[in-house]
Amino acid sequence: MDHVASQVAPRRSVLFLPASNPRAIEKARALASDTVILDLEDAVAPDAKPAARDAAVAAVQGGGWGRRELVVRVNGAETAWGADDLAALRRARPDAVLLPKVSSPAPIVAARSVLGDDGPALWGMIENCRAILELPRIADAGHGLAVLVAGTNDLALDMRCRPGPDRAPLLPALSQIVIAARAAGLSALDGVLNALDDDALLTAECDQGRALGFDGKTLIHPSQIAAANCAYAPTDAEVADAHRIADAFARPEHAAAGAIRLDGRMVERLHLAEARRTLALAEACDRP
Repeated sequence: MDHVASQVAPRRSVLFLPASNPRAIEKARALASDTVILDLEDAVAPDAKPAARDAAVAAVQGGGWGRRELVVRVNGAETAWGADDLAALRRARPDAVLLPKVSSPAPIVAARSVLGDDGPALWGMIENCRAILELPRIADAGHGLAVLVAGTNDLALDMRCRPGPDRAPLLPALSQIVIAARAAGLSALDGVLNALDDDALLTAECDQGRALGFDGKTLIHPSQIAAANCAYAPTDAEVADAHRIADAFARPEHAAAGAIRLDGRMVERLHLAEARRTLALAEACDRP
C-alpha cells in the first residue's frame, strides 16, 4: 500500500496564479489546492513578463510549498519571452513546466533540450484543433511529458463553438484528451471555469470532468478549490468498496484467482488494481 500511495499525486485542484502577483503567491502557500501553476503567459501583461519571470523563480527557490506541486506555465517558444523562461526554470527547477498551445511533439522536444534530461517534468496545454488531431503523437512524445491539460477557452475559440453550461460541443475533444493521456500513462486535467459566482455550475463541471475520466480541474480562483477537491476525491462509498475488493483478493483461497464473486458481481484483477489506486489516492488526499 505504501509503495502504491507513493506513486499517486493528487491533482484534484490545480490553481492558476499570475506570477506577477506577489500577494497571491504568498497566500497560495496556505491554500488547500493540490497544485499551483505560476503563470507567465496569459495572466501577465507583455511589459510585466520579465519581472514575473523573476518572481516565479524566487517563488520556486523560496520554498514553503509543502507537499503541494509547483508548476510554472511559460510563454511559447515563438514569443520574445519563451526561451528566457525555460532558461530561468532550468536553474530554478520547479516540479514541472507547463507548455502552452502544444500542437505537436516539437515544443516538448525543444523544451527538454533546454531544461535538461534531469530537469522538471513537462505538462502540455491542448488548446487548439490541430492539437486534438495530433493527440496520439503529443501524448507519446516522451521527454518527461507527464500531464495533458485541456485549454477549453482557447479550444472553444479555435473551434468557433458555443459550449454552453453542458459544454456539449467540447465533450468529444475532452474525451480524446483523456483517452490519449491514459494510453500514454499520463495524467489529464480539465479546463477552467470562468464563472466565479456560479457554485452550481462549478460543481456540475467538476462532476462532469470526473465522469469523463479527468484527474482534476484547473482553476482560476481560490474559491473554486473546495469544489474540485470534493469532486475528484474518492467518495466514502468508493473507498469502502475498494477495501472490500482488496480484502477479498487477499484471502488465501483467492490468491491465484483471476476473478471472484463479490457482493453479487464478478470482480477481476483489473478491479483490484483500480481499488488499490483508489485507496492510495484517498490516503494521499488526506495529506496535510
